[in-house]
Amino acid sequence: MKSPDLSKVTAASLLVALGIIYGDIGTSPLYVMKAIVGNRPITELLVYGGVSCVFWTLTFQTTFKYIFLTLSADNHGEGGVFSLYALVKRFGKGKLVIPTILGATTLLADGIITPPISVASAVEGLEDLVPNLPTIPIVIAILSGLFFFQRFGTQKVGSLFGPIMALWFGMLLVLGITEIVHHPEIFKALNPIYAYELLVEYPKGFWLLGAVFLCTTGAEALYSDLGHCGKKNIRITWVYVKIALVVNYLGQAAWLMTQGSSSLAGRNPFYAIMPQWFLLSGIIIATMAAIIASQALISGSYTLINEAISLNFWPRVALKNPTDLKGQIYIPSINTILWIGCVLMILYFKNSTHMEAAYGFSITIAMMMTSLLLGYYLVFIRKMKRLWVSLIMLIFCVIEVSFFAANIVKIKERWMFLFFELFIFMVMYVWYYARKINNRFIKFTNLAEEVPLLEQLTRDKQIPLFATHLIYLSKADKNYEIEEKIIKSIFAKKPKRADVYWFFHINRVNEPYALNYEVIELSDRVLKIVLNIGFRVQPRVELYFKKIASEWSAQRVQAFMPSVDAASRYHCEPDYQFVILEKFLSVENEFALRDGLLLRAYYWLKELSISDTKAFGLDKSDVTIEELPIVYQPVSQLTLQRKSN
Repeated sequence: MKSPDLSKVTAASLLVALGIIYGDIGTSPLYVMKAIVGNRPITELLVYGGVSCVFWTLTFQTTFKYIFLTLSADNHGEGGVFSLYALVKRFGKGKLVIPTILGATTLLADGIITPPISVASAVEGLEDLVPNLPTIPIVIAILSGLFFFQRFGTQKVGSLFGPIMALWFGMLLVLGITEIVHHPEIFKALNPIYAYELLVEYPKGFWLLGAVFLCTTGAEALYSDLGHCGKKNIRITWVYVKIALVVNYLGQAAWLMTQGSSSLAGRNPFYAIMPQWFLLSGIIIATMAAIIASQALISGSYTLINEAISLNFWPRVALKNPTDLKGQIYIPSINTILWIGCVLMILYFKNSTHMEAAYGFSITIAMMMTSLLLGYYLVFIRKMKRLWVSLIMLIFCVIEVSFFAANIVKIKERWMFLFFELFIFMVMYVWYYARKINNRFIKFTNLAEEVPLLEQLTRDKQIPLFATHLIYLSKADKNYEIEEKIIKSIFAKKPKRADVYWFFHINRVNEPYALNYEVIELSDRVLKIVLNIGFRVQPRVELYFKKIASEWSAQRVQAFMPSVDAASRYHCEPDYQFVILEKFLSVENEFALRDGLLLRAYYWLKELSISDTKAFGLDKSDVTIEELPIVYQPVSQLTLQRKSN
């Protein structure tokens, strides 16, 4: 299976990019200017400075960093923090694990607040038509319906996303222009001097960066969705999207300048610039755009967890493919977590204004972590001169640290988030580092040296036939190695006689959709399969193995005939038996503190995750589970005296 060809630019591909990529950043005009102005008296410094900060943030963070630089860091057409990590991890020597976990954690955590703030901001426009309308039940109903329909896939409704978002950005453009014509002087706000004066001269102006940052929160998700549309389509559509966004922000600012020195008194300038006759239609379009923004983020969360599982950052969980569309997955457990989190957010914060105060903190951390990984990419893969990379990173560092400092005050509004973020971080940390401890204690042996004994066992008719084809999953990445525990499983206690012994190794590769294999024949009866599989492909081991075994049998000079003995005398069909070695902590262990905590947490998470049988797509009837006690650190001193009579 090859990666989709996203190099071509067509009208259809541009429309798809509009529908998939820009949901989050495209709905930011719903709340950004409202958050900047708040209940403050409207002044030229506040309005001009605010819209100037927005424009230059979109220019530096979104256009320069993500559209121009970061989109170039594609991993065979795929984007996102894990794809970037897969590209540069060999250069980091383990130092990039924590930044990657932090980036993924904060991106996933902020996914709980993006759908509520987008949908709530859209629905609250109804209050201009029906004062004191209870919007919370409406928002919860919309979000619940959205999460409920995830199980059916979004292939059909996805075809509508492009036209709806094209209509949305067209509406932003028209609404902005209708206000700019009344106050064309607003174009002066594009001068960066206004941004500088706001931050330096306006009382507590620096802290307004927390509200300004909301205009670019979708940039990280934009990079994560690279694989759905291709960078050419994203870069071309961004020209139109940025113009629409900037014009709408300028239009809202122009309207604010016509209001005198009074405050907004709770009004949202986004809806205030709409003609009264268009307000209901505008609210409907805004709500549809908010739903699309939420859908894009939910789908991105599934992709993020799927990649985390493949790169050993997350326990295995149930994955489903609701449609035949490649890459579209549904993760029930993540869907439930996100739904509960979104409902709790709207119940806790009540309205979008309160959510604005808590929004953006996590994304600043995600962006900082992406910048760190991007620096490695530019130096080691793009081979850019370190001086230029240092200069670029310095610019991003100043911008993002400033945003982080302005957002740090939001912790008091989002303290409950810290528990959720800590949970996600610890799951990834424990799973990754405990697996490294596990792998440290795995012992390998030369498989070629075991071949004579294995062949002798196949011919020993005194041993009952265990299976025609006996298959073990192996972590040994060298062609002629195998784990000692597998050899012990075959020969210890009750030897397992089979006609053919297969050792199946899954090799995760950096190319997202790679799927190919090679067979190493150590003898006619002992073979090793190396399956090279991309980190976005779900491993269906039994399906793949039976196809490989069928092709192997067909290519043999002499047809393969299974043994006939007392156990298989009444059928001549080959049978397949997979042996899964389930490890558990032996009571003989004496752990150091860190290793003990990591391993106990790891095996607890392993019990909560799905079994290897389900994870690798194996039929229960074809699987034998063997429990294997693991001694990592045996008791070193055992004082035991025999009592004499």
